Amino acid sequence: MTDDQVARRVEPNRYVEVEGGRLAVHEFGPSDGQVVLAAHGITANALSFAALARSMPDVRFVAPDLRGRACSRDITGPWAIGQHATDLIAVADAYRLDSFRILGHSMGAFVAAMAAARHPDRIERVVLVDGGVAFPAPPDADVDALLTAIIGPAMTRLSMTFSDRDAYQAFMLGNPAVAETVALGPEAAADLAGYLDHDLLTGEDGRLRSSCVLDAIRVDGGAVVLEPAVLDAVQELTVPGALLWAPRGLMNQVPGLYTAELLAAAHLPASLDLVQVPDCNHYSIVFTDGGRAAIRAALKV
Repeated sequence: MTDDQVARRVEPNRYVEVEGGRLAVHEFGPSDGQVVLAAHGITANALSFAALARSMPDVRFVAPDLRGRACSRDITGPWAIGQHATDLIAVADAYRLDSFRILGHSMGAFVAAMAAARHPDRIERVVLVDGGVAFPAPPDADVDALLTAIIGPAMTRLSMTFSDRDAYQAFMLGNPAVAETVALGPEAAADLAGYLDHDLLTGEDGRLRSSCVLDAIRVDGGAVVLEPAVLDAVQELTVPGALLWAPRGLMNQVPGLYTAELLAAAHLPASLDLVQVPDCNHYSIVFTDGGRAAIRAALKV
């Protein structure tokens, strides 16, 4: 078996006991920096924040691989956005954080919104990045079909295997939004490759596959379009913060997930600033210089 057929994982800094197992937690930045607790997207992992954290060298990012993903894939469940929010608070408790800022990207924004709505006494600011607001789907919707339509190759790859890393990277680069992120330059390309590598497992047949637990993805994905408590969490926010959105979506399409008109119609709390980040898509918003600067400004760190 060649090196390109063996999964490369970044070992977590620590594990935190949660219901169903141990949650892997990664840290970026100085141990004495102001803490930002970060929640990643539906099929992503903690390493998706590496580029963002590097742009804020004075900030301490504490980011778990959410249950059912990467180094936290062995957790037996339960799955749910509310469970992820509970896990984040367990991480904060393990780090003895009485108060902290919270950041969520994509599905992680729904997790962050729910955690902040439940624990306004502990969260200083909440920043939602291209996520956190959803518009209900019909209750009889086919969740797999809905997720495939929304997140495209990110969902499709979960049932695929790959001969080596090059094949996996090539498949992901078929998504123009991912390809645009790579085109930002060698540093962004290396960060993206690291986060994709962290997702991979080596099977008994020597082929590579995603670490994401399909049942976890289905439950979490269904929740963000079907579960009232998840849909309503952003409306219940009282802590200050911001929602940042990209003009292009998960397949680099225009418009992206949000427009100013859609967000205005959502009647979001006045405590939440609405900021469009120019010249980025759903993925690249956490990689571009402009996106990272906007996130830092929203976090107020």
